[in-house]
Amino acid sequence: MHRAATLAVAATAVAAFAAGCTSSGGSGSSPSPTGPPPAGSSTPAAGGSGTLQTRDTSLGKILVDGSGRTLYLFEADTGATSHCYGGCAQAWPPDTTTGRPGAHGLDASLVATTPRDDHTTQVTYAGHPLYRFAEDTRPGDTAGQGSTAYGGAWYVLGADGSPITGAAPGSSTGGPGGGNGY
Repeated sequence: MHRAATLAVAATAVAAFAAGCTSSGGSGSSPSPTGPPPAGSSTPAAGGSGTLQTRDTSLGKILVDGSGRTLYLFEADTGATSHCYGGCAQAWPPDTTTGRPGAHGLDASLVATTPRDDHTTQVTYAGHPLYRFAEDTRPGDTAGQGSTAYGGAWYVLGADGSPITGAAPGSSTGGPGGGNGY
């Protein structure tokens, strides 16, 4: 009986530790890049929605996360390597995960992850690290479209992974930092 109680306490401690690691948005998995999720996989991941999908907007059909929040690419990134940290990552939070992201209605072979210098794992699509914009307050908002903050342009992505470079009707292209990179 004592051994069973000890095992139960140990299992609870391990589960609590694992939950604590994922609730902080950190990665509980190896930081090495991963490929597409297994067919039919749509397991939500901590730190992000875990699922990519599309949404029809004034810019066309764009990439969004599982909660409908617009996702952006940063032109200053080099391949799948993010160059957005500190204040940049506060204004443009990376779409991070601790698992394999899924794709709903998208080409799953374009979905992957990449390690970040802050020891989290960022979701990528067509080789682009993905970000949200802090000033997009509702699903479908595209206020960050065309911003030149933090040393590069920010664009939404189409379902094929290409940047959509047009401006949304009635939008500004400033955002935090405007063109000054602050």
